[in-house]
Formats: sequence, structure tokens, C-alpha cells
Amino acid sequence: MKTAIIHYWLVNMRGGEKMLEALLEMFPEADIYTHVYNGEALSSLINGHRVFTSRINRLPFAKKLYQFYMPLMPNALMDFNLQQYDLVISSEAGPAKGVVANPNAYHLCYCHSPMRYLWDMYHEYFRETSSFVRFFMKRLIPSLRIWDVTSSNLVDRFITNSQYVAKRIIRCYNRTAEVVYGPAPVEQYLNVIRKPQDYYLFFGQLTGYKRADIAIDACVRSGRKLVIAGAGAKKKEIKKYSKNSLITFKGRVSDEEAAALFAGARALLYPGIEDLGLVPIEAQSAGCPVIAYRDGGALETVKENVTGIFFDEQTPEALIGAMDYFEKEGRFHHREVFTDHVMQFSKTAFIERIKKVIEERKRV
Repeated sequence: MKTAIIHYWLVNMRGGEKMLEALLEMFPEADIYTHVYNGEALSSLINGHRVFTSRINRLPFAKKLYQFYMPLMPNALMDFNLQQYDLVISSEAGPAKGVVANPNAYHLCYCHSPMRYLWDMYHEYFRETSSFVRFFMKRLIPSLRIWDVTSSNLVDRFITNSQYVAKRIIRCYNRTAEVVYGPAPVEQYLNVIRKPQDYYLFFGQLTGYKRADIAIDACVRSGRKLVIAGAGAKKKEIKKYSKNSLITFKGRVSDEEAAALFAGARALLYPGIEDLGLVPIEAQSAGCPVIAYRDGGALETVKENVTGIFFDEQTPEALIGAMDYFEKEGRFHHREVFTDHVMQFSKTAFIERIKKVIEERKRV
């Protein structure tokens, strides 16, 4: 089948782009369509394909300010002529599924999430932005919601990354979505040799919904060491917390450095709410247990009392209680159960499931 893959924007390498790479391995002749393209920030696999961009890519500073152009993206999808393709796969977290395919083509949408600034996180985005942006949000969001729901009718079948997001798709679009996990880089961590040391690990940005503040406060109050890895920490926050010898900032780390951190951590602390979350999967692939807040995708990625434990309130006190319990139990060391659990999130499993979805369409 002649295949087109529509990805909302291509400006960095995150979870959505890793999924795109897996699709490109499945469809090596596929063409890519996207609103904004920054080849310097992307892998050679993505750059090795033909990439077509919408008019958004020609707007001033589009590679950095692409999110400000979101209200223009639904209309910009009309730039894409997809009549020659038999299979259209849209990768949706920003406007992507609203393309018009050939009437005989099959449109499969991998929905990472309905656009969160339109729906469940609207009030959070509204509260944190400037008065100038809020002025336009009030006027543009209602029509964008109508477009978002209407464009869901252009999709033949939805798939998504977790049961957590599948419920959101039902609520927003009144459409069912099959869950296809992954693709997480499971294999690259399976050979990591665990040598736990005296620190806990937090991976991700210091502020926002990831709730690093809970992990920091819990460790400071209980006298435990915490290593924070990942980009996004602000200088004033690093300066504030670095005064405490218990807190160490690593900043952005390589895959090799991440593997070493997983190998040495007592456990990964995961106090935020994610749609699925690749970090807990990566940690468990390395045999590192996870202490997670009981909500969101963690309920699917962490196997309770086998590869990790949960705490029930997003508070430092609840996390401290969970760490106390974790240290008392001391039983999360059977590497084979970690490996058995994470393989369902691997790239191999992802590709097999996508192939099955497409084969099912052929039999209809």
C-alpha cells in the first residue's frame, strides 16, 4: 500500500517521534506530512524520508513558536493532497487527523491524546498563560473544539497508547479506541546490571504536572537522597534546591547515563499523572522499581507489588509513607518478572499489533 503518515509537528525527538520511527520501519517507502519540520533535531531515519510541510512551516520563527500557530493548523491541513495514498496514518496530539484522504483509503489514527489545551487541561493552560493569549483563547477555543470533534469522523479507526487516553477519546469524540502500547526502548535497558545505591531518582521537568516538587519535599523531609535527571529545570529552582546536599541535579542525560542512573537508584519516584509515560517503562526495563501515584498511565505500566508500588494522594506525606513501605518490604529484586512485564511495551510488540490492526482492515 502507498502510505502517508501525518505527524502534528517534527521539532524534537520525544515519545511521539519514537513511535513515528517504528511506523517508518514498518513502511520504509512512506511519505511524511507535518506542520513544522526541523531536520536538525530529528533522527536520520526520519530525515531519510520525503517530508511535506504545511504553510505553518513558512511562518516567522515556526520552529520555536509553532504552538502559537495551533489555531491556524486545522485549516493548514488542507494543504496536503493525499489522494494518491491507500493508507493514511495520522499521529495526533496536535492537529493531524483532520486530513481528507482518498475515499477508498484507510485512515488509521494513533491518538496520543485529544488536544489537551482544548479539553481536559484547558483551564490549566488558560491560568498559566498571558492575558494576551487568554484573550484569543476565549474566542478561538469553542470553534476549535467543534472542528476537533467533527474531524474525528474522518478517521476509520482510532488506536491509542493507554486505557487512560481511550476513555478521554470516548468522552471527547464518542469513538472507541484500541490500545496499542509502546514503542518503548525496552531492549536497550534489559542488560543493565542493577547495583542499587543510596538515592532515589526523578526523571523529568522540575515543575508542572510531573510534580517534581512532591518528590523533592518528600526526600528533604525524610532525609533521603534524590537525583533529578532531565532538562527543564529553571536556574532559580536549581539554585534554591541545590543548597540542600540531599538533592542532585544531573540535567539532560544520555541513554548511557540514564541506564547508569536506573542501575543505581533504589527506585524511580513518579508522582505525576501521565497518559502512559515512557520513563517508568525504561526504569523497569533496567530492573529499577517504581513508586508511582495511583492514577493515569502508571496504573498500566507499573505492576503493583511486583515491579513497584503506588501511593494514593499527591502529597509528600503519602510518598514518604510509600518509600517507608518500599524499604521495609525489600522484595523488588526478581529481574525476570520485570523483563516479562515490560516486553508488552516493546517496539517489537508495537509493530506486531499495528500489523494486526491493518490486517484486520484487509479482511473486512
